[in-house]
Amino acid sequence: MIRSFLTVSTGTLASRLLGFARDAMIAALLGTGAVADAFLVAFQLVNVVRRLLTEGALNAALVPAWLRVREAEGSKAATAFAGRVLGTVSAALIGTTLLIGLSMPFVIAVLAPGFSGQPTLRLAVDDARLMLPYLAFAGPVTVLMALMNAQGRFALTAFSPLLFNIALIAVMAALFGWRLEANAAAPAIAASVGISGLLQLSVLLLRRGTGHVATPLRVSFDGEMRGFFGKAIPGMIASSGPQTLVVAGAIIASSEPSAVSWLYFANRLIELPLGIVGVAMGTVMVPALARALRGGDRNAVTEAESRGLELAVGLALPAMLGLIVLREPIVRMLFQHGLFSASDTGSTAQALIWLALGLPAHVLVKSLSPAFFARDDTATPLLATLKGLAVAIVLALVLGRLFGAGGIAASIAAGAWSSALSLIRRGAATFGFSIDDAARRRLPRIVAAAIGMGALLWLKASFVLPLAASAPGIAQAALLLVLIAGAMMIYGLLLLLLGVIGWTAAWRAIRPRVIPKPASDLRE
Repeated sequence: MIRSFLTVSTGTLASRLLGFARDAMIAALLGTGAVADAFLVAFQLVNVVRRLLTEGALNAALVPAWLRVREAEGSKAATAFAGRVLGTVSAALIGTTLLIGLSMPFVIAVLAPGFSGQPTLRLAVDDARLMLPYLAFAGPVTVLMALMNAQGRFALTAFSPLLFNIALIAVMAALFGWRLEANAAAPAIAASVGISGLLQLSVLLLRRGTGHVATPLRVSFDGEMRGFFGKAIPGMIASSGPQTLVVAGAIIASSEPSAVSWLYFANRLIELPLGIVGVAMGTVMVPALARALRGGDRNAVTEAESRGLELAVGLALPAMLGLIVLREPIVRMLFQHGLFSASDTGSTAQALIWLALGLPAHVLVKSLSPAFFARDDTATPLLATLKGLAVAIVLALVLGRLFGAGGIAASIAAGAWSSALSLIRRGAATFGFSIDDAARRRLPRIVAAAIGMGALLWLKASFVLPLAASAPGIAQAALLLVLIAGAMMIYGLLLLLLGVIGWTAAWRAIRPRVIPKPASDLRE
């Protein structure tokens, strides 16, 4: 599981780093005014659907169902089941894309009520319609990725999302050369979103053997498909909790100029650790838990849940502390270029503090939900997500008026913690989370190591960063990278000193498995 986790998280890390480059270019081309707000609202609409589908959400419903059919009826029946899912999902998304395109003015008015009666509304509608073709490609991409994950083939599905960012970066690089104004650059970037979806689908279809995992291709709404979608749709909504909370925040923030942009760019920094940990947990743990539960292997269930919780806490806590301590220099290095001003940096950094406090909760939701999904329970994570959304909206209506974008960010964090606590209480009451003795021993030490790292990083940053305030931008960026690398080394050293990890155990966990071939397959 750890080896597969590293594969998925490495691919997600690469995609997120390209995403930072993409967003830095968007910030430089569009700034934070009306054009940027319109583009980012449209982009969030498509991005939420993309995340809802491709980043572990449908995977959580399809993997257990596919494994159940294969075990009960054989590989041929599983392939036919996958073909019906692929055909039905593709047809449903094409129809949904057309429907959303026709009703886009209403959709944008709901997502950004502050745009009503403003030219920003028309800009957002035009950008969103240009992005919509991506959704038609997202359906088959999602199903093919989930089927490969069910078979333990994580590498291609982990790295294929890079194409989404590569396509957008290539287009924006050309736009920089053409020196277009923001109102002309935004539609060009929006149109390239659909191209990125086509690239991702093409790579998956061209992979040898991928086209045979879902045949024959059929559209079906029989009882089996209705039962599958009855579980899949709640699971997909539940898995989109972090994105749904941010969209809710953007709806409330749309009446304040530039607030949508500040929240978007602050949230992009949260999505790096959330993607590395949360997406990998959702992708890898569901197959591991589903197999263990179906095999009646209680020890394997305990092992998967314990290691998953250790990984979630061990990566989320230091990420939260690092983002809080280094919030302003990180935002400045990544986004303060072109039309993105120093005041935008300050407002984005302020929102980042509160969003970072919700990061451990988001990761807990991602790591706890697979325990329910593997048991074919998608209703409980859905209810937890809806509860967190309600908490965030109520608080944002109050705190947004009092504190602006920072208050809305705090409301998003509170909603995330509400969802996480709901899952913890429900899981403990129904089946009980299985935590082994090793996890009970290591978790307090992981927390202590993260706090120690955060304290040392704060001391170093408070001494070094003021001295480098007048240095050139490249020197400041280099110093920031040195601080981040030093914090990672300190954290690793503290984990070693506290006995959380050891070199031998770490190598044993990540080294490639060598499966011996049967003697009949060996050549003389």
